[in-house]
Amino acid sequence: MRNHDQVIAEQFGSTAAAYLTSAVHAQGADLQDIAACARQYAQAVILDMGCGGGHASFAVAPHARQVIAYDLSAGMLDVVRQAAAERQLDNIETRQGSADSLPFADAGFDMVCTRFSAHHWHHLPQALAEAARVLKPGGRFIVIDTAAPADVLADTYMQAIELLRDPSHVRNVSLASWQWLIGQAGLHIESDKSWKLHLEFSSWVARMRTPPEHVAAIQSLWRSAPAEVRRYFNVAEDFSFDIDTVLLTAIKR
Repeated sequence: MRNHDQVIAEQFGSTAAAYLTSAVHAQGADLQDIAACARQYAQAVILDMGCGGGHASFAVAPHARQVIAYDLSAGMLDVVRQAAAERQLDNIETRQGSADSLPFADAGFDMVCTRFSAHHWHHLPQALAEAARVLKPGGRFIVIDTAAPADVLADTYMQAIELLRDPSHVRNVSLASWQWLIGQAGLHIESDKSWKLHLEFSSWVARMRTPPEHVAAIQSLWRSAPAEVRRYFNVAEDFSFDIDTVLLTAIKR
């Protein structure tokens, strides 16, 4: 029997290269938002929690003194290390570990960011407390993630298809839940926004190497979903769909 950390390491170790080249992960105005925040600090030291393919790290590195790309998957970190070298981003350092136990001193970072990772974290409140702990006073925390709908029926379908696609999925949370959780961690929200992210079905399942029987189950769920659920996610004939995405910025006072 594998624990959750082992599931994550196995899932993303074998798919790491696909996340580096994924258009969903490599592009987006949210990367510009992260870079803009980094520019507010002189010689910033930045932590990218659950760095995945490293796109947030690459976005902030030109504006930082040092970036720590931190992830549980050694395979992901190998990809980030190689890509950083190819891009001549010599200020990116990779470190391996879990989001809920950061091996860093208190108040060491000007900025902590995480992008499309938090829905894999087993102990989200603990991870947010760790992010707050390692931030300097005046430092900022930025989270970008796919999010749960406020509507419970739509939420049920989304969590189901996410888990079928990827057994390392824990839970997407709503914008309102993010606001509450970040506040509980002792951080003060400065801004938030949400948008719809389009996911092309065939590349979405291929990126995670979802087993054929799970792909068929997801397709079956979409076919049988009530009309209001299909409308909410804008489900297409090829099963592509739109998912809620949020960006929140919070400050440590």
